[in-house]
Amino acid sequence: MSESSSASGSRQEASDSSSASGSRQEASDEGAVRFEVRGATAYITFDRPHARNAMTWAMYEQLREAIIELEKAEDVRVTVLRAEGDKAFIAGTDISQFGEFQSGQDGLDYETRMESITERLEALPMPTIAAVKGYAVGGGLMLSAVCDLRICTPNVRFGMPVARTLGNCLSMANYARLVSLLGAARTKALVMRASWLEAEEALSSGFATEIVEPEELDDHVNELAAKLETHAPLTMSVTKESVRRLMLSNLPDDEDLVQKVYGSADFKEGVSAFMEKRQPQWQNR
Repeated sequence: MSESSSASGSRQEASDSSSASGSRQEASDEGAVRFEVRGATAYITFDRPHARNAMTWAMYEQLREAIIELEKAEDVRVTVLRAEGDKAFIAGTDISQFGEFQSGQDGLDYETRMESITERLEALPMPTIAAVKGYAVGGGLMLSAVCDLRICTPNVRFGMPVARTLGNCLSMANYARLVSLLGAARTKALVMRASWLEAEEALSSGFATEIVEPEELDDHVNELAAKLETHAPLTMSVTKESVRRLMLSNLPDDEDLVQKVYGSADFKEGVSAFMEKRQPQWQNR
């Protein structure tokens, strides 16, 4: 099964990420994914606020390590995903890393690598809560999508704007996740129009679980986690696994589609244009 989402964000977001200005001293340019357990609740924190928490390869590996710890943590009843800074949950994968790609196989390897992380996060036995504020773009959208509950602030903006940025695509598993959560029509509109799913629409569509004010987010999520800690763990685990199997059952193969896009001249142009802060010139090849 190929995987996690294509990285993307608005051109302004890319500019913010590239400049890396205003970095917190304790966060290196590569960023970090912090993991801690408090009582029966685990916290995964994305810490690269100067780049709107755009994920580097190192951060993805740290996320994988945290998930592996959670797979073995019998005493953890709830996991919370959150981010440093007020501007973003995760603004996708750091775009500069796609400059390394040479062929469609690189894209296939990337999607497979990402799915190995996303699928394991999705399959964790305990409930997962995404505390989302600001932008959740590309991979950030998909990491929030595989959580069980999404608690959002009013300024949240979910997006998958690859049609106007990199010219890449999602994996079949990620299309299935979005169609399951948003419906086919809204998924196609989100990708084709490169539009934003903002807080009220996310709530009315069922994608967002709740909307709370930014200053209340941490306390609200902690209270929700404490409540879930008291619920029957087997009931919650079997429920989420049943839904996961229904959502991802009998997926068709997508290797030809992923290789077609990531191996295209348009993808190379999309990455170059994004890094050069100009509009891409699509050639449909």
